[in-house]
Amino acid sequence: MYRSHSCGQLRASHINTEVTLAGWVQKSRDKGFMIWVDLRDRYGITQLIFDEDRTPATMMEKAKSLGREFVIQVTGTVIERESKNAKMPTGDVEVLVSDLKILNDAKLPPFTIEDETDGGEDIRMKYRYLDIRRNPVKDSLIFRHKVTMEVRKYLSDQEFIEVETPYLIKSTPEGARDFVVPSRMNEGQFYALPQSPQTFKQLLMVGGMDKYFQIVKCFRDEDLRADRQPEFTQIDCEMAFVEQEDILNIFEGLTLHLLKEINGVEVDKFPRMLFDDAMRLYGNDKPDIRFGMEFGELNAVTQHKDFGIFNNSELVVGIAVPGGNSYTRKQIDNLIKWVKRPQVGALGMVYCRVNEDGTFKSSVDKFYDQEDLAKWAEVTGAKAGDLICILSGETNKVRTQLSALRMHLAEELGLRKPNEFAPLWVIDFPLLELDEETGHYHAMHHPFTSPKPGQLELLDSKPGEVKANAYDLVLNGNEIGGGSIRIHDKQIQATMLKHLGFSDEEAKAQFGFLMDAFEYGAPPHGGLAFGLDRLVAILGGQETIRDFIAFPKNNSGRDVMIDAPAFIDDEQLKELNLKLDIQE
Repeated sequence: MYRSHSCGQLRASHINTEVTLAGWVQKSRDKGFMIWVDLRDRYGITQLIFDEDRTPATMMEKAKSLGREFVIQVTGTVIERESKNAKMPTGDVEVLVSDLKILNDAKLPPFTIEDETDGGEDIRMKYRYLDIRRNPVKDSLIFRHKVTMEVRKYLSDQEFIEVETPYLIKSTPEGARDFVVPSRMNEGQFYALPQSPQTFKQLLMVGGMDKYFQIVKCFRDEDLRADRQPEFTQIDCEMAFVEQEDILNIFEGLTLHLLKEINGVEVDKFPRMLFDDAMRLYGNDKPDIRFGMEFGELNAVTQHKDFGIFNNSELVVGIAVPGGNSYTRKQIDNLIKWVKRPQVGALGMVYCRVNEDGTFKSSVDKFYDQEDLAKWAEVTGAKAGDLICILSGETNKVRTQLSALRMHLAEELGLRKPNEFAPLWVIDFPLLELDEETGHYHAMHHPFTSPKPGQLELLDSKPGEVKANAYDLVLNGNEIGGGSIRIHDKQIQATMLKHLGFSDEEAKAQFGFLMDAFEYGAPPHGGLAFGLDRLVAILGGQETIRDFIAFPKNNSGRDVMIDAPAFIDDEQLKELNLKLDIQE
């Protein structure tokens, strides 16, 4: 038996008990006649004491040799600690060691294994197994476990069945790029790793499973950001004989269950917002509604004077920044520089101060009088002491730019509080999205999404106006889930693929198995997938997912710990019938 208790378990009630502990040396303090060692495992830290009056000389020498991260086992008696540490759960006691075994020595770690470490991100990712020993990372992984357990509990209680679907599937041209896997047994042919189990979960509905879920790895070979990984985890769900309202109710319930059980938060509002309204009021389809600063469209109250910039703009739109009149001119100039950055792309910003005495002072007073500026305040909802920030230009671009400014200001003003949660459904997305470069439409979600009832006939005449029977779940300005009612009729699916540019032959080659299945009695069905990594991070008060993944990739999609991806040797390439032609 390596241990009778964990290093976080001992309390005053254990005094005079003989115990055996095992773990890693956090640190040691050698006073010559007395040595204290902090012993750490997953559960906590216990202080060990070696005393030359009570400890054999040979064991004192062994204790002196202990370095950071040595793996040891000790046996001893729990005694009361003279200098108690109220900050530690085990701070009332220590273990007077009677036997010490060094199970494994350790090199000096490249960074300190402490909450506030001296290691940069690159070095910690290279030695991720050491980083996991630190409380922030360890606690994040334990937190993820708690979330997944609550997900399984809730869905199982709702009669969902967990079913595993294949990882080696067929590549499809729709969506992000696939990771492909060459088949040794089938020369020149490739599997793909799934971007989602979409078609398989629909086939499970055809198979009569009725309610399916899976906590599943998915893979996308795409450009990465702080909240993206080439492999990620979904809570993938599908239900048969349902309409949109049934699905929203079930997964609204899951979200509220997680907020209550994991965060101790009860949310009394779960609003629903049309996609068009989200874009008009917030400039994006995943708005953070924990704070205001809704957009006010100002065309009608700005395009009646001789200010050409506004007159020539498709959209003039502004937000009221609460308390923003306190900003200095330098701070406002910095905001103007911020929106002109290439990442945002605005050409400039007009502003208007709302003074406490009810007067206004704008950067375009030459063109607008107090009556005009009062209308700006009315449209944006600005009050005394606020600052109105206005951008103008092409509608879609300027909404995106103002949305970025809104989020930037919210961060500066401390309005995005991680312990506040505001869930939201965004519904009635466009079914199709126009690619401005090619002039072709593609599915905004995926090609299996059903149009809203009664809108199928618009596909031929007004494809850009067709609404999808789709919905996204947003939490604190992040999309944490999305789904749709699916097409379950072969002819409708064939029509949809035709509008996406698939020939009959291409549709049959790529999705024939699914459309064939629809001929054998496919029920109406729909579903949703949560992004587990992002959901866990937000519930944990963060928006970067990396610390909630045991072994993440870096921003280049590399695992710097095991140095992957990597080249394979010529013999393997030969077996796979592959030849690399890499220019030096």
